[in-house]
Amino acid sequence: MAFRKAVKGTLIGGGAVATAFGLSQLFEYRKNQARLAYVEAQGELKVPFKDALPTREEQLSTLRNTEEFDVLVVGGGATGSGCALDAVTRNLKTALVERSDFSSGTSSRSTKLIHGGVRYLQKAIMKLDYEQYMMVKEALHERQHNDARMNLAITLTAARHGAAIANYTEVVHLLKKPDPKTGQEKVCGAHCRDIITGQEFDIRAKCVINATGPFTDSLRKMDSQKTANICQPSAGVHIVIPGYYSPDNMGLLDPATSDGRVIFFLPWEKMTIAGTTDTPTEVTAHPIPVEDDINFILSEVRNYLSPDVEVRRGDVLAAWSGIRPLVTDPNSKNTQSICRNHIINISDSGLVTIAGGKWTTYRSMAEETLDAAIKAHKLSAGPSRTVGLMLDGGKDWTPTLYIRLVQDYGLENEVGFEAQLLRILPVRALWSRFSCSITLQSPMILWGRESLANPCLEEELEAAKKFLHLEMGYKARSEQLSKTTEISLTAQEIARYKKRFYKFDKESRGFITTVDVQQVLEKLSIQIDENALHEILNEVDLNKNGQVELDEFLQLMSAVQRGQISDSRLAILMKTAEEGLDLRGPVSVDRSGGGV
Repeated sequence: MAFRKAVKGTLIGGGAVATAFGLSQLFEYRKNQARLAYVEAQGELKVPFKDALPTREEQLSTLRNTEEFDVLVVGGGATGSGCALDAVTRNLKTALVERSDFSSGTSSRSTKLIHGGVRYLQKAIMKLDYEQYMMVKEALHERQHNDARMNLAITLTAARHGAAIANYTEVVHLLKKPDPKTGQEKVCGAHCRDIITGQEFDIRAKCVINATGPFTDSLRKMDSQKTANICQPSAGVHIVIPGYYSPDNMGLLDPATSDGRVIFFLPWEKMTIAGTTDTPTEVTAHPIPVEDDINFILSEVRNYLSPDVEVRRGDVLAAWSGIRPLVTDPNSKNTQSICRNHIINISDSGLVTIAGGKWTTYRSMAEETLDAAIKAHKLSAGPSRTVGLMLDGGKDWTPTLYIRLVQDYGLENEVGFEAQLLRILPVRALWSRFSCSITLQSPMILWGRESLANPCLEEELEAAKKFLHLEMGYKARSEQLSKTTEISLTAQEIARYKKRFYKFDKESRGFITTVDVQQVLEKLSIQIDENALHEILNEVDLNKNGQVELDEFLQLMSAVQRGQISDSRLAILMKTAEEGLDLRGPVSVDRSGGGV
């Protein structure tokens, strides 16, 4: 463990927050938790798709052919999916469209915490900020979760209850019609495009809910160009560094970093997450972490580690940037003083907008949004029924469920990744997959490090490994590089990168191997583990032939230039080696993590 004594930090544990707010609030929190633990959604809810979900094509057909929905939600993040679930469980005919993939934006780029505002504690007490205090009081705890999978579970639950949902479906413009009583134009749906096929169609709805996060103002301006902005986007960057930088079951919060921002230092899936930043930014679909933010986090991390531990830029295994849709006065420039609470706005034409908020309060935000929408549009619906509602995959789950896999199927306890599977896959899907081609009476399956006897299990494991590799950030450096990546370099840039490539490809064969790279590094007195070197080249070896060809290298550098890839170990390594060869001297360790 690399932690040293943190004087100004706050360890995330049970006692720290309780001390700040007093025993009365702690008792109230525990009472509420006990109540929620045993609450079940009132009455029996209809689950039209309990056994099998409709395909995307079937969902699109429903969206196209339904005469009119009660509610159309735009946005498939935590807030949008929460609104869809709240609406459909009130027996409202519900639709949801997401122009990218579910949780592809801000909702999957969090600190992986469900918390009630420990980061807002200082402002609540020191500045006597009542709004911040209410946010902290709302949910007095800190817990980790897999944000992307949580988002998907909410979306799947809404779909099982009958909501018509489609990803990669964008809103082109809003539909309007005159109000029969006042003659005023009212929003009555959206004209949409299936991004995959290019097909366009209308979705009619009595109420449209704008839950598009950082893109809130874009949809509001589809309603009226004169609408003033209500969101000020802020970029929050996180980095992933090796797990040995933090204890397994302890997190650290520092509410007073060198520039006044809050930083977290948390264990996550055998790694360590550190962040976050809070910087005004432009809204973009694919925010990229900038070097200044990464270096700021690394600088802060050094304050908590033993002096003999060197934190290097090369230790950053992955990084991501998420855009927070902060609710603010359009004239404000300082996002750090903005409240992370939410607002609900209903335009003159009836567009319902939910903006701001955070993961912890997604359910109550959805309830509040639907209450407002039902009142404004006079929809026939009862109260929210999502308190205590079991999300998809939660039924029959226990922390010890993996033991049944070990006992029933002969899995080795440490192999495989059964704990990972049970955290990320719904239990229903898990058991249906593990029962594929086998029954509980089947002969014992031998599953060890060298043998995986059941092809069904093998297929599922490979799918799970791929998911973890990409979604959990283990392959962030090359996740957007593919065989179809275009080479969009100038002739001068191509010449420069060819020159760099041929410093390794001495015989001009048109490809390099680990042996070629190792020979160059030895000249520079740089030692890299052979297995690590294989992994570095494999990230760029698109056809998996054990070589990095010139075209693959140019594709990589083109992607780096365009910002499609924020970092690449091979690109950094080759640039550093080239500089070392040009200088004819050894490259120091602190330069091994330089830019490309």
